Amino acid sequence: MTVDLEKYFARIGWDGEPEPTLATLRSLHHAHVLGIPFENIDVVVGTVPSLDLADLQAKLVEGSRGGYCFEHNTLLAAVLEKLGFEVTRLTGRVLVGAGPGEIRPRTHMVLAVRVPGESGRHLADVGFGGRGALLEPLPMVPDRVRDGAGRQHRLLVEEPDGPAPVWVLQARTDGAWDGQVAFTLDRVPTPDIGVANWHVATHPRSPFRRLYVQYTKPAGHLRLDGTTFTRTEADGTVLVRELESPEEVAELLEGEFGIVPPPGLRSSV
Repeated sequence: MTVDLEKYFARIGWDGEPEPTLATLRSLHHAHVLGIPFENIDVVVGTVPSLDLADLQAKLVEGSRGGYCFEHNTLLAAVLEKLGFEVTRLTGRVLVGAGPGEIRPRTHMVLAVRVPGESGRHLADVGFGGRGALLEPLPMVPDRVRDGAGRQHRLLVEEPDGPAPVWVLQARTDGAWDGQVAFTLDRVPTPDIGVANWHVATHPRSPFRRLYVQYTKPAGHLRLDGTTFTRTEADGTVLVRELESPEEVAELLEGEFGIVPPPGLRSSV
């Protein structure tokens, strides 16, 4: 099966020219981030999210749901390849919240995209979810600061401890550079991505065993962490409130995030 491009474009509200150009890559990436929320509800209710393209289309494109990095970036990779881009699937280690010297497993997926007729590649990631996430793909040029749709990012290349250099994606937030993800450029086969997906969904100490939902909006950012809902306005104003019941969680998911949760969520939060 291949993804239904018309349904995908409608889902993210994109009406550009479906050609493999840099402008298409940038606008698709931006529209995807604003069009489909980040969420881990399947994991919370005890299910490993499927990365089968038919299931991703049914859930993220045709259903009132979102997903996490493996789902989002697997879907985007299929779309880009159908349009004529060359896509390399990569996995990396999330750096946000990591302590000094802490080595986390490779539980995040990103994409290296080559645009026909353009030199170099671009880093794409529509599955990070946070306020500092990429809105537009980032040219894979070390030490170059890029302002993409109002957010600043850069890539650093560290000396390798192993056989390959480590690339580090950083975001500038509140005046400081913060690491987001570290990765190498070795292509990751589909079975290995499946193993990482299974690990994230089933490991008893996985951070995704609790409810975690995020949505980037043109006017700000929404986050639901367990039962704590945070709204960050475009001007930086932060509003926080605590949800009191599973019913209130379900109502907020539908009203603020556009997510219709499965029935099992009410007994899992």
